[in-house]
Amino acid sequence: MTGGGLLDIATLNAFLAGHAPDLGTVVSLDKFNAGQSNPTYKMQTNNGVFVLRIKPEGTLLKSAHMVEREFRVMAALQSTNVPVPRVICLVEDAQSPFGRAFYIMEFLEGRIFWDPALPEVTPVERGQIYEQMNAVLAALHDVDVTSVDLSDFGKSGNYFLRQVQRWSSQYQASIDAASADMSAIMTWLQDHMPGETDAFGLVHGDYRLDNMIFHPTEPKVIGVLDWELSTLGHPLADLAYQCMQLRLPHQAGMRGLGGLDRLGLGVPSEADYVNLYAQHRNVDIGSEWGFALVFSYFRLIAILQGVVARAQAGNGSNPAQAKTFAQAIPFLEAQARQIMKDGVDV
Repeated sequence: MTGGGLLDIATLNAFLAGHAPDLGTVVSLDKFNAGQSNPTYKMQTNNGVFVLRIKPEGTLLKSAHMVEREFRVMAALQSTNVPVPRVICLVEDAQSPFGRAFYIMEFLEGRIFWDPALPEVTPVERGQIYEQMNAVLAALHDVDVTSVDLSDFGKSGNYFLRQVQRWSSQYQASIDAASADMSAIMTWLQDHMPGETDAFGLVHGDYRLDNMIFHPTEPKVIGVLDWELSTLGHPLADLAYQCMQLRLPHQAGMRGLGGLDRLGLGVPSEADYVNLYAQHRNVDIGSEWGFALVFSYFRLIAILQGVVARAQAGNGSNPAQAKTFAQAIPFLEAQARQIMKDGVDV
């Protein structure tokens, strides 16, 4: 059966036998409950354990759920300082026995931290984990896209302008009418749009703690996951997106660090985190930090609205979580408007 988020193992085995026999015979497929965008499965075969990631069912927004792009960027990063799982095979829509593209990659045994307050580790290790995330992000942004054959992975020109246009369109396609707050945010972004800049490179698009796997016992990232939103663009977008998430409240399932004693936890302040990144890359953050933060809120709202719309249409990967996202959207809008009003300093 392919309905209800399930994949038929017999169908998969028949396909893999002719296209990737080295993977062996699939004996079980267990869907990971976390995540919203592309259904992901732990795939046990008689030859080992792998991960299968596939587009969701139903009508999809244009340019969304691009597992093909995920596969390409992880394949390109295999020889860099950015830790990614080893990708094994990609099956595009036309060839897929399920009618939708999927890929298979290695399964990494390690730790995923869901709470940015990291209650399961010591204050010393908390600091080390955040320093690792910072260093990996800097390494990602230092990748020479030409040398890894990704120079055509995104468009040139004003990244923020293109992204605001793209996500405005995605948001409008997911909702009958824009909220007053979101309309104000979109207008503010257009009015404060930065000009073109030399700061340009590979960006992840969803860089956060729970999109990476850490070594089982060491504070070391062994795999960055979920590259669906990756493209070529402004590195500040990734940094601001991560810091935006850490601004969210810790309670109510939003899993931020807002309201917590970061110093007492051993977690760097936002200013220290941003400055550490600047030191890693020997760059100047500049005057665009406030814009990048508001943009991050705007884009997350557009993404979450798409998740809510898919759940309402019956195509959501995690409908219960989608309800939580619907409740979070007004809060995100309010925080973005507060930054628009008060500004922000690095």
